[in-house]
Amino acid sequence: MPQKAHLLIVDDEANTLASLSRAFRLAGHEATVCDNAAKALELAKSDHFDLILSDVVMPTKDGLSLLEDLKAQGVSTPVVMMSGQAHIEMAVRATRLGALDFLEKPITTDKLLLTVENALKLQRLESENQQLRQRLGKHEIVWSGEAMRKVMAQNGESGTGKELVARAIHQRSRRQAGPFIKVNCGALAETLLESELFGHEKGSFTGAGARHIGKFEQAEHGTIFLDEIGDMPLSMQAKLLRVLEENEVERIGGDKPIRVDVRVVVATHRDLNQLVQAGKFRQDLFHRVYVFPLQLPPLRQRREDIPTLVDHFVEQVCTQNGWKPMPFTTEAIHGLQAYAWPGNVRELRNAVERLMLLATEGEVGVSVVE
Repeated sequence: MPQKAHLLIVDDEANTLASLSRAFRLAGHEATVCDNAAKALELAKSDHFDLILSDVVMPTKDGLSLLEDLKAQGVSTPVVMMSGQAHIEMAVRATRLGALDFLEKPITTDKLLLTVENALKLQRLESENQQLRQRLGKHEIVWSGEAMRKVMAQNGESGTGKELVARAIHQRSRRQAGPFIKVNCGALAETLLESELFGHEKGSFTGAGARHIGKFEQAEHGTIFLDEIGDMPLSMQAKLLRVLEENEVERIGGDKPIRVDVRVVVATHRDLNQLVQAGKFRQDLFHRVYVFPLQLPPLRQRREDIPTLVDHFVEQVCTQNGWKPMPFTTEAIHGLQAYAWPGNVRELRNAVERLMLLATEGEVGVSVVE
């Protein structure tokens, strides 16, 4: 988090502006206040802010309209919405429009500062990730042993690198200039998932105050990555199958299909064959998505790759944090190879950084690993 963040606070109530700006300034931040959405939009376009906090209910133009305008004008500053009249439809719409968080008034000072701190941490991590990609190049699949030479069927445990493979496929294809869109099918309720994938028209349901373009349309001429497809509800599976077969989507509340041109990559940590037999996954969809299956082996089945992975992660961590290279001893590597790694490559990446922080003698020895 920066030592001093510049925040834009938008609210039509003078008392709220005064109390929030005072709390931020006492915490060491710089706060600019604004009492209407139109002026806030101009400020956001002309000045740099680390975070925008906006009330929802305001006269003339509300906070959600401001959020839409910010996105339309290309303002990338993260936005946190606030409201004393909050309801679930309002929060859902704010999230769909790209709000980072939604706070219900009255807001305690501790909650306010924690929200800002988390938002700034997330912004910093996204910036570091972008810089890291620029330094290290495109997404890399790191391996040296035979297990990864025999990639055969399509699924893998959590942390094996399913999204990384999907991105690598995208970046090495003729669609690389198009967008890469990821959707976690297990993280959204069925009603939200349909709107997220296929979009909706204004007024199609309570809270649908504006047209929403679904992920399939957003991925036009690119790739859509459907993670955890094994957790998708059966009714949604039928709708997805129709999209895959007809290359068309229909927004909720829409009256005509929309042609889409996307590559679809799916992934799951579950056994789809077993789900089909249990009646929890459609057999016709199974055959449709299993056109080119990949099986990512867990790390415990590719222990010979651990030295290569450790070298890669050491270089990555040092580049990210500006550290000097820190070698792992042979004994330390053997200790890592002896572990089962239930969290797979993701767990190993986190362990490498943690071990480098714990090491005190310029190298990571077996005593640190143990």
